Amino acid sequence: MGSRRQAREAAVQILYFRDINPHEELASALHSFWEGQSYDAETQTFAEALARGTLEKRPEIDEQIKKVTENWELDRIAAVDRNILRLAIYEMIFRDDVPPVVSINEAIEIAKKFSTKESGKFVNGILDRIRKELSRPARTSRDAAETGESAPPKTP
Repeated sequence: MGSRRQAREAAVQILYFRDINPHEELASALHSFWEGQSYDAETQTFAEALARGTLEKRPEIDEQIKKVTENWELDRIAAVDRNILRLAIYEMIFRDDVPPVVSINEAIEIAKKFSTKESGKFVNGILDRIRKELSRPARTSRDAAETGESAPPKTP
């Protein structure tokens, strides 16, 4: 498992913690999370960037989820799945360096690992609906699309 997958898994855990402890100061939550962990600095940096970005854009991200989950209240979605979705949607909409299909694939794998047996399918269905609404290519990063380069290899 590469450091980007580990970073995404750590970011989901941070987001989950913040979701169930919304009044916890982020700096304190991050300190508590990293204490005793053995992630390298690059993984920590990427995880924190993902978590902070997702938290910053959470209102817009939650609106995207609400738009495609008709008849479902956001709080009815399992907290783990909700935060996996938030992270993937953040990457798909706000991270130009990550192709949407990579975000979707990573989210599915993380859902399979951290949630229920059916979560991978659920996450895939929601994210695929959002992907269809994007104005960017699904298989390339924006940076690659603008320079004419091919998609970067799937993150390890």
